[in-house]
Amino acid sequence: MEISAATLIAILQIVWIDLLLSGDNAVVIALACRSLPPKQRKIGIILGAGTAIGLRIVFALIISQLLQIEFLKVVGGLLLLWIAVKLAKGETAEEHAVAASDRLWRAVGTIAVADAAMSLDNVIAIAAVSKGDPWLFSFGLALSIPLIMVGSTVILRMIERFPIIVWAGAALLGWIAGEMIAHDPYVVATFAIGPDSKLPYLLGAIGAVLVVAVGWLLKSRSRPADA
Repeated sequence: MEISAATLIAILQIVWIDLLLSGDNAVVIALACRSLPPKQRKIGIILGAGTAIGLRIVFALIISQLLQIEFLKVVGGLLLLWIAVKLAKGETAEEHAVAASDRLWRAVGTIAVADAAMSLDNVIAIAAVSKGDPWLFSFGLALSIPLIMVGSTVILRMIERFPIIVWAGAALLGWIAGEMIAHDPYVVATFAIGPDSKLPYLLGAIGAVLVVAVGWLLKSRSRPADA
């Protein structure tokens, strides 16, 4: 089967997004389970990963249908812009803190609550890139599963060593958000957006610049508080 250039680009975008947004899930699982007895720690990690994966599947089923409704791609695009700004800004120590638990089910509950928002972020981003293609959507969802369970430590070390990866990823999400808004059924009908229209590229560029600018501003303001 021959893969088109557009499909290949979408696959690379999905891989990048999964690398950036799946790592935090694994970190949350590790932090929540760190105080469990050694015998329960492995069970907690497995149950936590299963919870994160289950949330992704539920969100995937819901979001893939909702994005076909007018205005919801606009809402999804705006939400994706917020996700991108949050990614660029980074988290303060207080925001990233996850309480450790010495009880298995309490740890799993902590993981479920913390993972809900992060799983939603990941699924919305994948839905935006796939643009209704069920194969790409399934690929993105499937790829996020092993990334949650293995390899997150390596990913986080790369991000810590090369911060530009985060900024580039945030700009990519901003671009995708702009394109997502441009492809909303209402926007397409109102502005008569055709296959050759440059509006999706314009909104994509605006989204990328906006995310980097706002993220940089918020990060600069948060530095004195962190210090």
